[in-house]
Amino acid sequence: MTIPWLDDDDPFPGVETALREPNGLLAAGGGLAPERLLDAYRHGIFPWFGEDDPILWWTPDPRMVLWLNELHVSRSLRRTMRSGRYTVTLDTAFAAVIDGCAQPRADDAGTWITAEMRRAYTTLAKRGYAHSVETWQGRELVGGLYGVAVGRMFYGESMFSRAADASKVALASLVRQLQRWGFELIDCQMATVHLASLGAREIPRLEFTRHAARLTGLRAVPSPWALEPAVVETL
Repeated sequence: MTIPWLDDDDPFPGVETALREPNGLLAAGGGLAPERLLDAYRHGIFPWFGEDDPILWWTPDPRMVLWLNELHVSRSLRRTMRSGRYTVTLDTAFAAVIDGCAQPRADDAGTWITAEMRRAYTTLAKRGYAHSVETWQGRELVGGLYGVAVGRMFYGESMFSRAADASKVALASLVRQLQRWGFELIDCQMATVHLASLGAREIPRLEFTRHAARLTGLRAVPSPWALEPAVVETL
């Protein structure tokens, strides 16, 4: 089976036309302009491609999500958060966070966060749609994550950690803040053991797109983001 090639102004095909193998591959091409990316997220679609690949668009079925009220905070993570070892900020070091996420993992020589992807999401950050969460140990950035918010829907993109539990602290802090703002879930895109250990689970794509359509239609939280004092006091 083949997938359509999109020109810059072509609409996305219906998500129900995505391939089953590889799971969720929907289309190629189309560019990474901010309007294109935001339209993709509203429809439950995201870009994911390698350095030498064309732009590829995905919408897997089932979809991995984290319901905010289902976040699993282990005893060890709770102790870490209460230890005062780390401080957490929002939207203070987007470029550094995306650079950290782009570093190759120990078991992977490459990265899907290409220079083109960095430029695209940096533009979204400047426009108030992409956000970063930073975990600091003193003045050193030791972990974090970034993603895209449309309305009251948060789409997680990537996280990184250079110290024990640093990315988990970032996620737990984000979840607590998003709950105060009326968000309900974080899109995790594809299933991983790590995400499952934090409480994420798979739901059918149709269910996901229904929630996304509802939540993206709500009023957005103004940018830049910051943790509220009530959240900081619980870290």
